[in-house]
Amino acid sequence: MQRVTTCMFIQNGQVLLLNKPRRGWWVAPGGKIAEGESIAEACEREFYEETGLKSNSFKLVSIFTVINKKDEQVIKEWMFYTFKTDTATGTQLNENHEGYLEWHSVEDIYKLPMAEGDHIIFDHALNGQGVLIGTFVYTEEYQLLETRYSIHS
Repeated sequence: MQRVTTCMFIQNGQVLLLNKPRRGWWVAPGGKIAEGESIAEACEREFYEETGLKSNSFKLVSIFTVINKKDEQVIKEWMFYTFKTDTATGTQLNENHEGYLEWHSVEDIYKLPMAEGDHIIFDHALNGQGVLIGTFVYTEEYQLLETRYSIHS
């Protein structure tokens, strides 16, 4: 099972997002957790690598198991840990090896192309309390088949 961490940078009613050209989807910057690395260390490292910014005030927003299925068979499975921050220092990159970065208003988040489950996570990060924990089940083409989650304080 692959482990991944992402971080939403929310400041002044805007969110810094990464556009991945392969699908054209917007995502929170992040990436794979390296062997032996803690979730927090990976969040800090990936956030810096993808944005050029440093932050030490990350707050855990959600933990999700993400499953891809083909004909009822699990073909991929990840653990996604999403954090958010409202402070960062450094010089922001405009693009990186994954795609390009752009600020979007909080209101526009719901209109942007992204995985359906990401809309749920973003909404919780922007409006909810506690940690959202659950599972998303997708097809190989990332059509959402099933969603299960609950909020933990």
